[in-house]
Amino acid sequence: MPERPVLTVAEVYAVADAMAPRYRLLVLLAAFTTLRFGELASLRRRDIDTAGRVVLVQRAQAEMQDGKLFDKAPKSAAGVRPVAFPDEILADVIEHLERYAGAGRDGHVFLGPQGGQLRRSNFRDDWIKARMDAGIAADVHFHDLRHTGNTLAAAGASTRELMTRMGHSTARAALIYQHMTADRDRAIADRLGSMIRQRQGDAGT
Repeated sequence: MPERPVLTVAEVYAVADAMAPRYRLLVLLAAFTTLRFGELASLRRRDIDTAGRVVLVQRAQAEMQDGKLFDKAPKSAAGVRPVAFPDEILADVIEHLERYAGAGRDGHVFLGPQGGQLRRSNFRDDWIKARMDAGIAADVHFHDLRHTGNTLAAAGASTRELMTRMGHSTARAALIYQHMTADRDRAIADRLGSMIRQRQGDAGT
């Protein structure tokens, strides 16, 4: 299976900034909490703890064949989890809740432009346009933001910490991200080595 693209933090912000303002936070949370689209679409106001800077994942949006949306329980008990978000996006969270979220504690955090529930099929065009405007490669999908966040989080996190954050009940996926980070670290060291060799070569001439 080919490795999925990993965005830089700057690229994540480039896409977020290119989004319609009501979807900017969707991109930031996807990358920096690694929630799945269905988990983000089902979030309610009461699931966001701004004081603790935590998102509580309790359900995921699903779509029936007739197009009706409903919330379902996560695949496993591990899917119900609190996920901390960085202090640096707290202002984005607060602004979004004030301007775009549904009313009341049970109001959806993310809504469509007409005030209806967010739909994956409707959002896809917004994602493609923002990705193109930000100059991000065409093979980058919205789900790759989760992949990006997991890869960034893998540096310095234990297997158990990654499992908890990702909502996985087994260690397999967490170990994959940790191995990927180790491989990338080796690649970085190899690049540094090549720079050192080049400098030594220049010094010897």
